[in-house]
Amino acid sequence: MSNDTVISARDLSLTFQTNDGPVHALKDVNLEVGKGDFVSFIGPSGCGKTTLLRCMADLEHPTGGTITVNGVSAEEARRARAYGYVFQAAGLYPWRTIGGNIRLPLEIMGYDKSDQTERVNRVLELVDLTGFEKKFPWQLSGGMQQRASIARALAFDADILLMDEPFGALDEIVRDHLNEQLLKLWERTTKTICFVTHSIPEAVYLSTRIVVMSPRPGRITDVIESPLPRTRPLDIRDTPEFLEIAHRVRDGLRAGHGDEV
Repeated sequence: MSNDTVISARDLSLTFQTNDGPVHALKDVNLEVGKGDFVSFIGPSGCGKTTLLRCMADLEHPTGGTITVNGVSAEEARRARAYGYVFQAAGLYPWRTIGGNIRLPLEIMGYDKSDQTERVNRVLELVDLTGFEKKFPWQLSGGMQQRASIARALAFDADILLMDEPFGALDEIVRDHLNEQLLKLWERTTKTICFVTHSIPEAVYLSTRIVVMSPRPGRITDVIESPLPRTRPLDIRDTPEFLEIAHRVRDGLRAGHGDEV
């Protein structure tokens, strides 16, 4: 494992026991995520993308192989608050203001009041929500709620951000805007981001590496290193380089489906 490896999976497998028999969610997954990478996971529904992310976060426990985060077990990394996690739904408490929602993990972790205030202000600025601290979630659009959710995950300044289809429910225009904002945020903070998506253009636009997964049992069928520059305007999506990567992702997804037949 190289010095800048942040997440390392070795022969990672996970089988769920159900009333209808075992479900093989992941099988023999090998992957390294480097410091500062933006890695997207793409594959058909039920292919184990979210399960893999949840293993990184110690929300699921592998039944075979190993996974380490910052060189320690996923459990130790969770205890050390090594990552922030952004779910598909914003998951904001409706009775708390936006500032109150962002402050919640800081309260749980015992940060003092002045430190909480400083951190909340900083992350609100990072996600372009300055001035909305006293609003309630229902007063914000879906896209703004997801930005608040990202701010909450950034509040305690973890180096790793795990994101499970955070923009999947948003319309295309809002999604494009948030994709641009997320790339700027990644550039400014130099965090390591693992991002689950169903969208080929989103995966190609955002990532330094794209991990293509097969239908269940989830295996990695391709890892595509992106040659695109780190600074990417939206119209890069019309370039031959972009379309070539998108084509390779699509081929990888098709090939994975072929294995199933």
